[in-house]
Amino acid sequence: MHIAHVFVHVRPDQVDAFKAATLANARNSVQESGIARFDVIQQQDDPTRFVLVEVYRTADDPAKHKETAHYATWRDTVADMMAEPRTAVKYANIFPGELSWDSVTEEAPA
Repeated sequence: MHIAHVFVHVRPDQVDAFKAATLANARNSVQESGIARFDVIQQQDDPTRFVLVEVYRTADDPAKHKETAHYATWRDTVADMMAEPRTAVKYANIFPGELSWDSVTEEAPA
């Protein structure tokens, strides 16, 4: 598994629009065969800060994700919403084992 945590800081007046665009992207992203998980989390004490937890099955899958129409739409839609450029940190999976990722599925709130 290839895991990225993408840190996003949006302008206060753009929080709701960012959430809507990001949930649309996440709902489409989890349909990709190369994505095991795509979580969108919001910081409790600062609602302008988000983390996208992206879990890819292979090293090639992040690039494939960035070729999708839904990613391009998200990227272009949220570009002007950022309070600062987003950053990412890449991780290697330790636990749970890779087969366990397939049993962890949840629906994003409507």
